[in-house]
Amino acid sequence: MQIIKYPPRTDWKAILARPLFDTSALNNTVGAVLTDIKDRGDEAVFEYEEKFDKVKLSSLSVTKEEIEASESLVSEELKAAIRVAKGNIETFHRSQIFESKKVETTIGVTCWQKAVAIEKVGLYIPGGTAPLFSTVLMLAVPAKIAGCKEIILCSPPNKEGIINPAILFAAKEAGVDKIFKIGGIQAIGAMAYGTESVPKVYKIFGPGNQYVMAAKQMVSLKDVAIDMPAGPSEVQVIADDTANPAFVAADLLSQAEHGADSQVIMTTTSESLISDVLQEIELQLFELPRREIAEKALQNSKLILLRDDREIVDMTNQYAPEHLIIETSDYMDIADQITNAGSIFLGHYTPESAGDYASGTNHTLPTNGYATAYSGVNLDSFVKKITFQKITKEGIRNLGLIIEIMAESEELFAHKNAVTLRLKK
Repeated sequence: MQIIKYPPRTDWKAILARPLFDTSALNNTVGAVLTDIKDRGDEAVFEYEEKFDKVKLSSLSVTKEEIEASESLVSEELKAAIRVAKGNIETFHRSQIFESKKVETTIGVTCWQKAVAIEKVGLYIPGGTAPLFSTVLMLAVPAKIAGCKEIILCSPPNKEGIINPAILFAAKEAGVDKIFKIGGIQAIGAMAYGTESVPKVYKIFGPGNQYVMAAKQMVSLKDVAIDMPAGPSEVQVIADDTANPAFVAADLLSQAEHGADSQVIMTTTSESLISDVLQEIELQLFELPRREIAEKALQNSKLILLRDDREIVDMTNQYAPEHLIIETSDYMDIADQITNAGSIFLGHYTPESAGDYASGTNHTLPTNGYATAYSGVNLDSFVKKITFQKITKEGIRNLGLIIEIMAESEELFAHKNAVTLRLKK
């Protein structure tokens, strides 16, 4: 990891830059696959499954029998854990249900909103080096609470044509309607355009590698909505002398093991903490099964020594981290000043992995600085709001002249006339 001491503000932008990757060749590949799937449907999907996932499938759908069989392949301990996590996620997201109220803006003019579920949603669940069954809960549970009529899930199968049983079990528990053995670009294309087997959806959710992210952004240009733009996962830890160096190191490594392109950052005013955390990282890194991945991520990562809390807050808001852990004595004081972050974890006993799995908050969050403008996935992500207005005779008398003046000033005389006729009546 790179140690940076007291950097001037003029250098912050360069210091906080995410790892850059040349995606020009990637975009060409993604575009060609998407076009082929749009033109040839299932036939193309089968071919790309054989090419990219190295499996020759006879059917893209997961059968009820396969879903039932998966239950016996998941330990009772994990099944119990998934059910507890599902309950916490459900409790938190149910608290976000929109309550509409009617507002009289002018006497005789009433306006209100109605929340309506997006009818068809598609969930993409990675299944490679880390099959993310937890993401099934994070996406399917709020979709179910919102009232989405059709919840479609795609996840890559292994070389035997089987999706990870924990993913299937979580999907069954969360109420997913249809599951397909499709990974990567071809999964995004199938859900965006629809094929003979896969229904077209209205919005696609879920993480993935660079190919999946590029595919989501391409189809979002005109074919389907997506949850958010995204890049590699990241965490920032703010820590002071009260922090436990072992906790901080574990938090940094838990994000670093996500992928070689992940980024982890620590900001602190304590120089001694930096050396203690580095020592702990070396000790813990040696024990990690995903050590090689974490080591690569640490090459993109930084320990930054700053002068005071003001600098820490300003740098944090400039970085806009996906995950922010505040391990300081005054964590609420700092948290109250944060305006750009995906999800914040407060105090010495709140690891980021709690939000990843079971505390109840959603772990599908904006990365790559998008936390300056985007929220993480929440119940609102699965609904749209329709506005209503009702105007009485008294209301049109009260508001009509205002509308006429404004319409005439914009030279939209048919707009004005729609009001004038009613006023004369």
